[in-house]
Amino acid sequence: MKKIILILMLLIFITGCAEAEIKKTIPEQTPVNIDKDTINKETEKEQVKTEAPKIAAWKAGGAAIPGKYADADIVDIGNGKYRLYYSAEPEISDFKGQVYSAVSSDGINWNQESGERMEWATFPSIIKLPDGRYRMYFQNQGAIKSAVSSDGLSWNQEPGTRMDKSNNAGLNLENAAAPTVIKSGDNYIMVYRGTINEKYPAQVPNSNIQMFLWAVSKDGLNFDKKGIALDSRNEMFYGLLDGPEFTEWDDEAIRLYFWSYRGVYHVTFTDEKFSTPEFDYTTDNNPRNLFPENPPGDPTLAKINGKWMMYYGQHTKGIYYAVLE
Repeated sequence: MKKIILILMLLIFITGCAEAEIKKTIPEQTPVNIDKDTINKETEKEQVKTEAPKIAAWKAGGAAIPGKYADADIVDIGNGKYRLYYSAEPEISDFKGQVYSAVSSDGINWNQESGERMEWATFPSIIKLPDGRYRMYFQNQGAIKSAVSSDGLSWNQEPGTRMDKSNNAGLNLENAAAPTVIKSGDNYIMVYRGTINEKYPAQVPNSNIQMFLWAVSKDGLNFDKKGIALDSRNEMFYGLLDGPEFTEWDDEAIRLYFWSYRGVYHVTFTDEKFSTPEFDYTTDNNPRNLFPENPPGDPTLAKINGKWMMYYGQHTKGIYYAVLE
């Protein structure tokens, strides 16, 4: 019995010592004054760090060339000036496939130049040649032809045909049309539209199928056909591709802009391959509308005064522009 009492007294003594030790080891808590302004500033800094980078988007401007015009193509003519070529639309009286031009230094205000540049030359695509002259590729009688000029105003048609409807892709094409050409290294690369007289198997506005083919040339005159560049027979394009336009981007990548039912897209051309299409721009505010009434068509681009400008056609309204911001 005495042993039990001694053990109990010993346990009580040990427990008391442990509690005293715990009390000694816990430091006294001193109230801290919290600066709410400091916390807010630190929170703002963290939010800035975690915010996603701003993605540039095309912002609609207005009419650059009002009227019944389409198929624009822009060229840097030096000294801070740009020339915009554009075609008359078939809706005008006395239509003869006329090509006109206007000049600008800011890309917004354009002064129309007198006279016509060409007749029966739809979908003009102009490049500057190594010797300082200009070459215009254009659609005429179901084929692609060309003309040259020393000043960009007076043009002389070159003999022969640059591209016809025959192809190595097994396609029964009605024509070769809507060319765009760019010089890359030692080669001239052409993308053009081929039309099949057949309706895409869906409820779509067009009665034919349009896709892109491409070709390569050493002299810009004789082109070797490569095949299909971009096929439209899918649920992205529903049988319509048109208005291709080559552009060299800031990173020196070669982009191909074009339009379909929804609006403007682009792909990148690298190692003789065209990338997956990316959607860029539309004038329709309803993303569910697969077939807007008047989508932006036939885009052409240039970087003017540090900003990328896109010019596009609005059927029977004229050439409009958008700015990448």
